[in-house]
Amino acid sequence: MELLIAGARKLGYELSQRQLEQFSVYYRELVDWNRRFNLTAITDYEGVQIRHFLDSLTVTLVLGPLTGTSFWAIDVGTGAGFPGVPLKIILPGIRLTLLEATAKKADFLRHVTGMLGIHDVQIITGRAEEVAHLSEYREKFHVVLSRAVAPLPVLVELTLPFCAIGGCFIAQKSGNVDQESEHVSGAIRILGGSLREVKRIELEELGKDRYLFIIDKILPTPPRYPRRPGMPAKRPIT
Repeated sequence: MELLIAGARKLGYELSQRQLEQFSVYYRELVDWNRRFNLTAITDYEGVQIRHFLDSLTVTLVLGPLTGTSFWAIDVGTGAGFPGVPLKIILPGIRLTLLEATAKKADFLRHVTGMLGIHDVQIITGRAEEVAHLSEYREKFHVVLSRAVAPLPVLVELTLPFCAIGGCFIAQKSGNVDQESEHVSGAIRILGGSLREVKRIELEELGKDRYLFIIDKILPTPPRYPRRPGMPAKRPIT
């Protein structure tokens, strides 16, 4: 795990032996399950360390004082657990919810979090468009996370309804984000958010064009959002 150790150090974290063991178990189980189910296209040892584990940890760059608290977080469309599970490994105080629509991926998440011995993790199988209307999850989280799930105008509709007023949504994005930025301002405003910052990630291990969009929740999301499944992607808010 030398690549992960070096990258985490640049983010301000010295990984303990226990954490390194957890990441090793995570890698082993990811590769094992991937032989049977399509969890990820990246399975080589170096690739998982950098493009899954380290990339997930970059979220800590914008968490600020929250890193020392026991805050509520939800990872929407988490897939094989990124970025939520790596964050939970280095910040064990997080009360984490993982939301994934694919049942087999949710099964993997239940298995791997048990293998890692991490607690205060809830795993939900369902679509964000439906789960965000449930009272136990709507506007309940200090931090909402999502990585490479959908274009930003779609993503804000799927995520901001989970975010409590005073909390924030952090989207991990790559490539040319200028066009997405230009088309998302209306959706952010309608859904009760305010764009705080677009932060470029300066880690040579990850290459260029990696960004974090940080959107603060300042007003309640109107009750009609998110719209029924499939509608946010079919007709994004403009």
